[in-house]
Amino acid sequence: MLPEQRAVMDLLEDGFGRLKVLVVGDVMLDRYIFGEVDRISPEAPVPVLRHAQRYARPGGAANVAMNLAGLGCQAFLCGFWGSDPDRQELDAILQTNHIDTLGMVTSTLPTISKTRIVGRTQQLLRLDIESRDAYPQIECDHLRERAVSLVSKMHAVILSDYAKGALTQPLCEAVIRAARDLNIPILADPKTPDFSKYSGATTVCPNLSELSVATGVPAHHTPELLAAARVLLLEHGFDFLTVTMSEKGITVLQPEGSYHSPARAREVYDVSGAGDTVIATLAASLAGGLKIVTAVELANVAAGIVVGKVGTIPITANELVTLMTPSTGVMSTDKILDTERLIHRVSEWRASGETIVFTNGCFDLLHVGHITLLEDCRRFGSKLVLGLNADASVCRLKGPTRPIVGERERARVMAALASVDAVVLFAEDTPLELIQALQPDVLVKGGDYTIDTVVGHEVVLAQGGRVEIVPTVEGFSTTNIVRKLTASHAQEAIQ
Repeated sequence: MLPEQRAVMDLLEDGFGRLKVLVVGDVMLDRYIFGEVDRISPEAPVPVLRHAQRYARPGGAANVAMNLAGLGCQAFLCGFWGSDPDRQELDAILQTNHIDTLGMVTSTLPTISKTRIVGRTQQLLRLDIESRDAYPQIECDHLRERAVSLVSKMHAVILSDYAKGALTQPLCEAVIRAARDLNIPILADPKTPDFSKYSGATTVCPNLSELSVATGVPAHHTPELLAAARVLLLEHGFDFLTVTMSEKGITVLQPEGSYHSPARAREVYDVSGAGDTVIATLAASLAGGLKIVTAVELANVAAGIVVGKVGTIPITANELVTLMTPSTGVMSTDKILDTERLIHRVSEWRASGETIVFTNGCFDLLHVGHITLLEDCRRFGSKLVLGLNADASVCRLKGPTRPIVGERERARVMAALASVDAVVLFAEDTPLELIQALQPDVLVKGGDYTIDTVVGHEVVLAQGGRVEIVPTVEGFSTTNIVRKLTASHAQEAIQ
């Protein structure tokens, strides 16, 4: 479980949406052509790719912006592109993803593009289109002015350096100075061996190879490499240094110590774009007020997700929410939600392909019948939402002596169960309004019901869901427990 779990969930579910993050750097268009290879060309000893599909995605600094947008942030992009069809294609994708491009400068040089030829999951060839010429000075001055003018409106700034010429020394110095003056976190992803270019940044995020080039220490000599990195940290005035170490995870170096977060990847298919995901998640987390350790842990989780995909596919908030809310992985209090937050969480789960199951009840004194019902519910889907009658509702339904256990305590007990993913209280006599709001895929009721007597069945069936009736466990009910306790107490009084 991550540190500051509740704060992380708050950011993922609605907090990132209020944050503005600026990405300044080398903007590109990434194309992918996929197919199958089953023979060698008779014309030359090269594989023949039978085309299956193709697509284009924003690359470089634009991919960082895509990751920010995926997290829910307001992403702003500042860099160069040309006057060509690639620019039009890239701009259309960015606009579709609500990324602000007012910081972009149109150059006399072409839009940078990379085309990857992929056989199944294996990259066979990459074709790059870019000029070897430097950007004209007037264009560099224009970019610097635009970037600096945007800093004051932001909550964080990222310098995404792919060594293509957008991030000149004067631009970096001006943007870092502007961000520091306003106490705004500024993060840099380096592609040059001279880290002085980023002096004064909050953090620089090199991988082991980049750090090796910058220090002259071999990448496989990890202790010596990290010791040399600490020298860079102090020399250039970084608050901390974030070293991505591939399958080893992420190490954070600070003047007073270090912290290591082990890798979270389940299965690695493609590491391209993982660094973009790390710096985007880190920047958004720091902008949202998370501590450094929490920010790094969340970035590590995000990286573990994207390396399981093929190509530069950005992270999304719903993927993180889904991964971070398994039944046994969060505190019980983090599962108790109001209706508004629950609707948001359910939408995140559904976007990740989860099947939402809903059941409801008073659950006054927890017994084996309740446990059996909830375990049965989990058989019908991957996420179980429990609607819990509030105290006033229970009193109207069961009489003035009920509930025996108050709503807050009942909610806490139910949320502690591994089979339950979320608990929400409702004050009405029936959960109809809640069902209408959540639109669950499966509605489950225990007892002697028929489908047409279950409250909310019309709502669920109308949107293509289903209703399941599970039998109750004979002899177990809260009412029976209360009767036994009352009879026992009366017997003791007689004696």
